[in-house]
Amino acid sequence: MTEQLNILWVNGNNENIPEKIAELRRKLSPQGDIVSPRGRQKTIETFGEALTPQEVVKRICADISNKGIKALLDYSRRIDGADLSCETIRVPREEIKKAHRNADPSYLTVIRRIRKNIEEFQKAILHKDVRIQRPGGWLAERYLPLNRIGICVPGGAAAYPSTLLMTAVPAQVAGVKEIAVMAPPTPNGAYNQGLLAALEEIGVSEVYRMGGAQGVAALAYGVEGIPAVDKIVGPGNLFVALAKKHVYGSVDIDSIAGPSEVVVIVDESTRADYTAYDLLAQSEHAPGSSILIGWNEAKLREILTELEMRLRQIERGDAARLSLEEFGAVILTKDCDEACRIADLIAPEHLHIATADAETLAKKIPHAGAIFLGNYTPVAVGDYAAGPSHVLPTGGTARFASGLTSNDFLRSNSLIYFDRTGLENMADDIHLIATLEGLTAHRESVDIRLEPTSEASEG
Repeated sequence: MTEQLNILWVNGNNENIPEKIAELRRKLSPQGDIVSPRGRQKTIETFGEALTPQEVVKRICADISNKGIKALLDYSRRIDGADLSCETIRVPREEIKKAHRNADPSYLTVIRRIRKNIEEFQKAILHKDVRIQRPGGWLAERYLPLNRIGICVPGGAAAYPSTLLMTAVPAQVAGVKEIAVMAPPTPNGAYNQGLLAALEEIGVSEVYRMGGAQGVAALAYGVEGIPAVDKIVGPGNLFVALAKKHVYGSVDIDSIAGPSEVVVIVDESTRADYTAYDLLAQSEHAPGSSILIGWNEAKLREILTELEMRLRQIERGDAARLSLEEFGAVILTKDCDEACRIADLIAPEHLHIATADAETLAKKIPHAGAIFLGNYTPVAVGDYAAGPSHVLPTGGTARFASGLTSNDFLRSNSLIYFDRTGLENMADDIHLIATLEGLTAHRESVDIRLEPTSEASEG
């Protein structure tokens, strides 16, 4: 007999929903300690003692910073089981080209098509320089691309050419010249032929066989043969997230991401079989959080029945079941307005509004990483092909954070120019504020330029 799915059911009429959401968020937060028994054992084998993930990351980053490539190669051997050298840690250019030559032409066609979709969207939203006139002068804001960025591409349970596309292409649109990719030394990482072929197709050739916190530290601090970058983007496991947090300040980062998550809002019109797969698509990440919200109890139970059946049909069904039971929930609300309030409170990475009036409901939910509208826009559309990046804020951080875009690879600075007349127009205001703050040199730096003799001396 098949095991029954034991997913949390929350009745909004008599349960404290914010408290239960906070409990789920704590479990999935990078501040937590979600490490498998195998991972804990690996920590003991590597360091000779039981350490928290935060302690592991701190030690690795310090070693990479102090000992450089020697420490990087040592951790690659001890953690990844990879026997690499200074010469072999970078993927040879010819190996990348060979993977491209041997790739299925239909696969490369898909890569080109997706790249075009991403480029089109990212170019459309790219910041443009601004210049405005003021009496006696002008102001401008200009945007310049970062010089060098690093990308984390996971490679544990699966290969992720989609992550490469969703990070590298926006950087290219922004004008970044140097892109360094790190992928673990695994069959799904830096040795994956599909990933290498995609790299060649989009024009990225600097690829390193390294993963985890040690890879992040190497990109951030620089080691022999691997120059430091200005920003690190891309997803990874808990150790990657914590390492990005640790090196922030030495470099910029996109976010401190937790496991993938989705909230699906449903009504009477929603297809139960579609929604079952929407929930499974996040939970199969393992861990991944899937939360179903609706005000029609019969529809929610229909979806749960469908979910039970579909769990038995997908390859990662056992892992998905564990995710659903540990990080999933079904929330019954009294009406659609309450459903929107709860979804906004969760501020999920992915919000799928699979209702008849999806666009109307979306206006009521300002906080979400990406919003998918209607029955024919599953999250997979955004994950793989649409154009916006699938690197999105998790763990409720969509309250203040946004998804990765081409603009995140730009830095701006302002240009200010005024002639004497323009300075005179603002002099009284500057004089008053500078005097109030007691910064007399600030005041005098303006006043001296407006003395009667100043104009003559300019000539």
